[in-house]
Amino acid sequence: MSELQRFLFDGLPVRGAIVRLTDAWTEVLRRRAANAELGAYPPPVAELLGEMAAAGVLMHAHIKFEGALILQIAGDGPVRLAVAQVHSDLTLRATASLGGPVPEGIGLPALVNPGGGGRCAITLDAAARRPGQAPYQGVVPLADDAGVPLPSLAGVLEHYMRRSEQLPTTLVLAADAQVAAGLLVQRMPRTGAGNLGGAPEADAAAHDEDYARIATLAASLTRAELLALAPQELLHRLFWQEKLLSFAPRRGAEGPRFACTCSRERVAAMLRGLGEDEVRGILRERGDVEVGCEYCGRQYRFDAVDAIHVFTAADQQPPTPPGVQ
Repeated sequence: MSELQRFLFDGLPVRGAIVRLTDAWTEVLRRRAANAELGAYPPPVAELLGEMAAAGVLMHAHIKFEGALILQIAGDGPVRLAVAQVHSDLTLRATASLGGPVPEGIGLPALVNPGGGGRCAITLDAAARRPGQAPYQGVVPLADDAGVPLPSLAGVLEHYMRRSEQLPTTLVLAADAQVAAGLLVQRMPRTGAGNLGGAPEADAAAHDEDYARIATLAASLTRAELLALAPQELLHRLFWQEKLLSFAPRRGAEGPRFACTCSRERVAAMLRGLGEDEVRGILRERGDVEVGCEYCGRQYRFDAVDAIHVFTAADQQPPTPPGVQ
């Protein structure tokens, strides 16, 4: 069962979270593998996408925000776009678009960023966003400040948190065909309720040393350990000498789980965005319009009547017969 565990270090401005995605992650892979047209993700792509899903859950765990956190990696490599989306209730979905063959053992720079122009975007799309209000988005390159390509997704996100949020962060991420997992520890802001604001500079320096010690312990976690061990066992192994305060773990119906927000209404809105002329052209060529959700694999079919109905103004549409939903 997938699980998220948040924790604090007692008396220190350091917080953390650990996530282990099992059924939620294998469902993403199962649906992709069942797509007869696209087929299963190559292992390097699945690894990247699993790390993104785990990272999305970890990052959403520490923000007071109702809505979706969308993590996107885009570039000019075999993976043109990879997306992981996590909602406040910890439902998640993920997908990747490929632009060419994926060699075995390929890393992030060659997978997404061979030309050096790759980007990572993190978007917060509020559930109560007003019409016309744009979501918040932060974008960073897949390279450090000197322009050197970063070798891993964890490094990219650590760079993003330091640069965009001014929060020193340590991330360890891993994924395979069965598990996607991650550990995050973060230096909390020096100001704000509960963050030891107003501490003397000497104390602040000591807290920086505390964070450095904890970050070193976190960074010692190996990929094999992260994939194999349960969250509580990992936390005990890493931080057994620290005073750890753990929140109740979120599992099952309250924990991370796969869900897709696609619907026929959303697909109809997409067709309206294409325009009536474009849709009529597809109808002349194929006889119907079929759209598959890249996240969950569900197929939506619009015959000629359905497709043209999409462009009919609501006040011009015939009434729905009684008993028809």
